[in-house]
Amino acid sequence: MESCCMALKGNANLINVSKGRSNGGSVFWGESIRGGLKSKDFGAQLWESLRAENVVKKAKPGLAYSVLTPDIDNETLKFQAPIFETPRADPKNVASVILGGGAGTRLFPLTSKRAKPAVPIGGCYRLIDIPMSNCINSGIKKIFILTQFNSFSLNRHLARTYNFGNAVNFGDGFVEVLAATQTSGEAGKKWFQGTADAVRQFVWVFEDAKAKDVEHVLILSGDHLYRADYMDFVQKHIDSNADITVSCLPMDDSRASDYGLMKIDETGRIIQFAEKPKGPNLEAMQVDTSILGLSVQDATRYPYIASMGVYVFKTDVLLKLLTRSYPSCNDFGSEIIPSAVKEHNVQAYLFNDYWEDIGTIKSFFDANLALTEQPPKFEFYDPKTPFYTSPRFLPPTKVDKCKIVDAIISHGCFLRECSVQHSIVGVRSRLESGVELEDTMMMGADYYQTESEIASLLAEGKVPIGVGQNTKIKNCIIDKNAKIGKDVIISNSGAVQEAEKPEDGFYIRSGITVIMKNATIKDGTII
Repeated sequence: MESCCMALKGNANLINVSKGRSNGGSVFWGESIRGGLKSKDFGAQLWESLRAENVVKKAKPGLAYSVLTPDIDNETLKFQAPIFETPRADPKNVASVILGGGAGTRLFPLTSKRAKPAVPIGGCYRLIDIPMSNCINSGIKKIFILTQFNSFSLNRHLARTYNFGNAVNFGDGFVEVLAATQTSGEAGKKWFQGTADAVRQFVWVFEDAKAKDVEHVLILSGDHLYRADYMDFVQKHIDSNADITVSCLPMDDSRASDYGLMKIDETGRIIQFAEKPKGPNLEAMQVDTSILGLSVQDATRYPYIASMGVYVFKTDVLLKLLTRSYPSCNDFGSEIIPSAVKEHNVQAYLFNDYWEDIGTIKSFFDANLALTEQPPKFEFYDPKTPFYTSPRFLPPTKVDKCKIVDAIISHGCFLRECSVQHSIVGVRSRLESGVELEDTMMMGADYYQTESEIASLLAEGKVPIGVGQNTKIKNCIIDKNAKIGKDVIISNSGAVQEAEKPEDGFYIRSGITVIMKNATIKDGTII
């Protein structure tokens, strides 16, 4: 019997092999193992031998042991420690919380009668459909939506679209709307004071969720436009053993002050976080973004790392931060995250795809019109990750002698001898002959008017829903159910940046004319 000389790595142990006899194979703890050390099955058989002899407590994977073998002469061998992967993220262990948004003052007047997530986008969707669809496509089916301001149309849309019977079927999942409400006690008389406070007021729900094997809570915003697999985000969170993970992206100088900014170390851990800094505080948050993998040119162009306002928390960490560590902090971005950075493992997750914050009239307008470009930076259609919305069962759009260039025409529309360029036409829209629509986002209508109703209104000198004959509209947002008469010109030729004319049915925001919901613009009006 020949001895084998081995190079033993750290913590190597010698094993007594006096037990048993050799029968032409390798001897390990007295048991004959088929083949020699060069056999591809040797490792598996070796470990099985350990288990069979009940010495697992003595022998551990990754440690080398001396072995006697007849077919190896003075060779040096190394046993490599097996690589143990971190657990795979399971969507069943994740619950998402979609924040229904505050008062939405920057999106006013689009939010005058609806919550931000209920604002229509892309012709037939609403903003809430973005995080909802991303959750469904990621396999996350435990979804809470926190609402407070003007929530009627949002609640109605959620009930029609995301339920168990008639629309998207969730199986064992759920969609729960958690509306702001008053409860007993002094603190219970307050409405939501911020994003963190909104979650805190329903902390009992998440304590219950924890008991149902929810290990991670995903915090989402209801007013962003992007496509994402949230489970990639959660996997990074698990791999880095983070308490909190913040989704981020590179940002340029022009918009950096609108976001939470962070600094990270070489491991991706966030070491400093500042919410919407200004002036010198903004400059102090500049970093070399080449650490994210950007080229030198792009790193110069995007010198900031901005938070997307999307977070994932370990459930127990979230509950601890809200109830014990920082019970008086009301906002995630400005209070909870900056404070948690000091004491917890807060990691950054780079999101390297299209993302837009639909927080202002201009960003909303630009994001919508960008959908009409070829090729678009973002599009709603994808066969593997579709975006869901309310099933309306509308007929195809009817187009009669029209010129349509770089436009999106939604279903159920009637277009007669009109021109549509670089515009979006929403559901149930009606454009009469001679209409010219350019750089316009038209949301459409909630209902149809019959031909007889339209004829009756015109006979009475009233204006039906839609756009009347020979009307010219440019650089405009037309909210739902708007009634725009014939021979109207909406172009803001005076380049007015801000104006408030609710009595006339419109506002001007950042040079963009916004026709209010249900507004009537009389025949011959010039804006």
